[in-house]
Amino acid sequence: MTPRTVERVSPTHQAALADPARTETVITHAFTGRPARGLRNSFIDTYEPLAPFGYPAIHHLTSPLRKAAAAAGDPDLVHLWAGTGYRHASKEPTTRILTRLASRI
Repeated sequence: MTPRTVERVSPTHQAALADPARTETVITHAFTGRPARGLRNSFIDTYEPLAPFGYPAIHHLTSPLRKAAAAAGDPDLVHLWAGTGYRHASKEPTTRILTRLASRI
Protein backbone atom coordinates (compact mmCIF):
# COMPACT_ATOMS: atom_id res chain seq x y z
CA MET A 1 0.00 0.00 0.00
CA THR A 2 1.31 3.42 -0.86
CA PRO A 3 0.96 6.28 1.64
CA ARG A 4 -2.16 8.35 1.12
CA THR A 5 -3.30 11.68 2.42
CA VAL A 6 -6.62 11.86 4.23
CA GLU A 7 -8.10 13.81 1.32
CA ARG A 8 -7.64 10.80 -0.97
CA VAL A 9 -9.32 8.33 1.36
CA SER A 10 -13.02 7.80 0.63
CA PRO A 11 -15.59 9.29 3.01
CA THR A 12 -16.62 5.70 3.86
CA HIS A 13 -13.04 4.87 4.87
CA GLN A 14 -12.65 8.11 6.83
CA ALA A 15 -15.87 7.45 8.75
CA ALA A 16 -14.77 3.90 9.59
CA LEU A 17 -11.41 5.15 10.88
CA ALA A 18 -13.24 7.54 13.22
CA ASP A 19 -15.91 5.02 14.28
CA PRO A 20 -15.36 4.17 17.97
CA ALA A 21 -16.97 0.76 17.41
CA ARG A 22 -14.11 -0.24 15.09
CA THR A 23 -11.30 -1.13 17.44
CA GLU A 24 -9.31 -3.90 15.79
CA THR A 25 -6.92 -4.13 12.88
CA VAL A 26 -5.99 -7.44 11.29
CA ILE A 27 -3.73 -8.68 8.53
CA THR A 28 -5.84 -9.83 5.59
CA HIS A 29 -5.36 -10.94 2.02
CA ALA A 30 -9.10 -11.26 1.30
CA PHE A 31 -9.41 -8.00 -0.67
CA THR A 32 -6.30 -8.09 -2.84
CA GLY A 33 -4.65 -11.48 -2.59
CA ARG A 34 -1.64 -10.14 -0.67
CA PRO A 35 -1.32 -9.32 3.02
CA ALA A 36 -2.19 -5.85 4.30
CA ARG A 37 -3.43 -4.48 7.62
CA GLY A 38 -6.93 -3.07 7.85
CA LEU A 39 -9.83 -2.52 10.19
CA ARG A 40 -11.74 -5.74 10.82
CA ASN A 41 -15.06 -5.87 8.98
CA SER A 42 -17.55 -8.53 7.92
CA PHE A 43 -15.91 -9.11 4.51
CA ILE A 44 -12.65 -10.04 6.24
CA ASP A 45 -14.45 -12.21 8.79
CA THR A 46 -16.30 -14.08 6.02
CA TYR A 47 -13.68 -14.40 3.29
CA GLU A 48 -10.25 -14.38 4.95
CA PRO A 49 -10.33 -18.14 5.64
CA LEU A 50 -11.34 -18.85 2.02
CA ALA A 51 -9.36 -16.25 0.08
CA PRO A 52 -6.44 -17.40 -2.04
CA PHE A 53 -3.15 -15.54 -2.22
CA GLY A 54 -3.29 -14.29 -5.77
CA TYR A 55 -2.39 -10.66 -6.26
CA PRO A 56 -3.26 -8.97 -8.59
CA ALA A 57 -6.06 -11.30 -9.73
CA ILE A 58 -7.95 -11.09 -6.40
CA HIS A 59 -7.46 -7.31 -6.36
CA HIS A 60 -9.09 -7.01 -9.80
CA LEU A 61 -11.82 -9.51 -8.92
CA THR A 62 -12.92 -7.57 -5.81
CA SER A 63 -12.46 -4.10 -7.33
CA PRO A 64 -16.07 -3.61 -8.54
CA LEU A 65 -17.40 -4.72 -5.15
CA ARG A 66 -15.06 -2.37 -3.28
CA LYS A 67 -15.93 0.60 -5.52
CA ALA A 68 -19.67 0.00 -5.18
CA ALA A 69 -19.40 -0.45 -1.41
CA ALA A 70 -17.41 2.78 -1.02
CA ALA A 71 -19.95 4.67 -3.14
CA ALA A 72 -22.82 3.21 -1.09
CA GLY A 73 -21.10 4.04 2.19
CA ASP A 74 -20.85 0.38 3.25
CA PRO A 75 -17.69 -0.10 5.34
CA ASP A 76 -18.26 -3.84 5.69
CA LEU A 77 -17.54 -4.54 2.02
CA VAL A 78 -14.57 -2.25 1.38
CA HIS A 79 -10.95 -2.50 2.44
CA LEU A 80 -10.28 -0.15 5.34
CA TRP A 81 -6.50 -0.02 5.37
CA ALA A 82 -5.11 1.13 8.70
CA GLY A 83 -1.99 0.60 10.71
CA THR A 84 -1.96 -0.25 14.39
CA GLY A 85 -1.62 3.44 15.32
CA TYR A 86 -4.48 4.72 13.14
CA ARG A 87 -6.23 6.37 16.12
CA HIS A 88 -3.26 8.75 16.42
CA ALA A 89 -3.52 9.97 12.81
CA SER A 90 -4.33 13.61 12.24
CA LYS A 91 -6.41 15.06 9.44
CA GLU A 92 -3.93 17.44 7.87
CA PRO A 93 -1.82 17.68 4.71
CA THR A 94 0.96 15.14 4.36
CA THR A 95 3.58 17.88 3.96
CA ARG A 96 2.66 19.32 7.37
CA ILE A 97 2.86 15.90 9.03
CA LEU A 98 6.24 15.13 7.45
CA THR A 99 7.60 18.56 8.36
CA ARG A 100 6.54 18.06 11.99
CA LEU A 101 8.08 14.58 12.11
CA ALA A 102 11.31 15.75 10.49
CA SER A 103 11.64 18.58 13.03
CA ARG A 104 11.81 15.97 15.81
CA ILE A 105 14.91 14.30 14.37
